This record gives sequence, C-alpha cells and structure tokens, in this order.
Amino acid sequence: MGTQDADPTHGETSASGTTDRSADYRAGFACLVGRPNAGKSTLTNALVGQKVAITSSKPQTTRHTIRGVTTTATAQLILVDTPGLHKPRTLLGQRLNDLVRETLLEVDVIGFCLPADQRIGPGDTFIAHELAELRSVRRRPVVAIATKADAVDRERLAEHLIAIDQLGEWDAIIPCSAVSGSQVEEVRDVLASFLPRSPQLYPDGMLTDEPEMVMIAELVREAALEGVRDELPHSLAVVVEEMVQREGRPDDKPLLDVRVNVFVERPSQKAIVIGRGGSRLREVGTNARKGIEALLGQKVYLDLHVKVAKDWQRDPKQLQRLGF
Repeated sequence: MGTQDADPTHGETSASGTTDRSADYRAGFACLVGRPNAGKSTLTNALVGQKVAITSSKPQTTRHTIRGVTTTATAQLILVDTPGLHKPRTLLGQRLNDLVRETLLEVDVIGFCLPADQRIGPGDTFIAHELAELRSVRRRPVVAIATKADAVDRERLAEHLIAIDQLGEWDAIIPCSAVSGSQVEEVRDVLASFLPRSPQLYPDGMLTDEPEMVMIAELVREAALEGVRDELPHSLAVVVEEMVQREGRPDDKPLLDVRVNVFVERPSQKAIVIGRGGSRLREVGTNARKGIEALLGQKVYLDLHVKVAKDWQRDPKQLQRLGF
C-alpha cells in the first residue's frame, strides 16, 4: 500500500521523476465526502499509507483540502480530503461548504463515506441530495463507502449496506475499515477504475503536495483538539508564524525553531487550551512536536502561543488573515 518505487518492468522514469507507464495507466483526482467524523481523513491516511490528513475524535476538524497521493503499477489516485458537508451556522461553515462543492465539480470520482457504526441520518440524506443535484449538473461517478466496518457485526453491516443502496444511485458500494486495513486496497482499486486514462501526474514517492507549514499547523491543531470540550474545534485556528534553522548548531544536529500561534474566540477557550499552570499546552506541544519531527525528519523546538481573536469565524477580515 502507499507509494511504490518505479519498477523497471513498468517503464522508464522521466526527467520530472514520473514514470512513463502503459497506455492503460489511469491517473486523476478523487474526493472523499461525508458528514463530519465519517472517517474521511482516516481513510485518506490508510489509502496513502502515511499520515497526510489530521484525524480527531472531534468532528469537523479538516479545514484545508489536503491531497494524498497513492501510486501503483496501474494507477495514480490523488485524494482531495474536504471538510464535512453540513448545514452551516457561521460564515466559516458556509465557506467550508462552498469549498466542498467547488472541489466536487473538479474531481474525477467521488467517494461518499457513510460510517457503519451510525444509522443513516439527516446529514447523510442532505449530502445524498447534494450529490444527486451535482450529478444533474455534471456527471460524476460516486462510490458509496461504508467506513468503520470493523466497529459492527456482519448483520449490522449488511443492514447498513442495504440502507446505503436505498439512499441514492451509486456507481459502486463497498465496505472497508481504515483502522484494520480491511478492504482499503479494494476501495483504492474501485476509485481508480473510474479515473481517466492518463500518465502519472505526480512523481513516484510523492505522498502529498500540501505545503509543510500547512501540515505543521494541522498537526498542532490535532494535538490541541484532543480531550477538550465539544465547542472548541470550530473555534480553533492555527497559524505557523515562522520556521527558521537555529544558527550555530553542528551540521549533524540541526534544530528547527517553529513559532506557532493558536487562535481561539474567547478568553475562556484560551484557558481550556492552556490548562492549569500551562499543563495542557505543554502536552499539546509535546504531542505536536513528535508529529512535526516525524514529518520533517529533524529535531524541532516548538514555540506555542495562544491568542484570542474575538468571533473570528464570523469576521470576513479575520477569516482571511487566518487563511480561510
């Protein structure tokens, strides 16, 4: 799973680093949609074989369309992970929905994630309606994916698959578990089967085109969201202010100084993130730093600051300043 090295039996590598494969090779973009916390980010990571999208027990944690790239001998699937489609309550929520709709019109195939451990609800019906409307405007294959299949027994999974079938018209229906790895390769193959014939679009070994600063911000955000109250995810924005190599370090022991601001909307939320005596913020820093060091492959000094940006989700100027 994940990327494969260029295999001499499948063609020569070009100057750009991509491999010239047969005329039957397929490459293109897939988008995973679903209501918040449907398992989209976890499935993206499982398909790519490495963490490129943040996951959290809190719903609605993805803010950027993170592309994961998975390359095989027969296809290259570029995954665009979107925020969950939902009925928006704020300007941020509306912008996230607009982002999803724009993305859906641009991709080659859509994967609709419906978690097996939850009954089909109004949120799923809302998305199914949106997808039906989209297909009337621009024909796009939609694969219904029953995620979290490991969380239920076979009888419950069968009931869930029947409910999915009755929810709308799908080009394929497939159950999988990103956590156990069950059927993940099959999901990749099904999605790839709907891609256009095309040479590789990204070089071998490339897993994501997301800038490092964005991924670092997402790792900090993920760490800050763990174990806090439900109202915080929507109110948390992270901006990487600076990344500089520390001067005077030996060549074999470099240290990267990373300065990050965490923005919340109210002083009470700032207190939650910092914790008593700064204990929570230290824990956030430790967990985020491990992820950042794994991502960059070097030692990092992480300097975290928590700031209040009052009602930033409803303020167009602040949304722009924070990257939305």
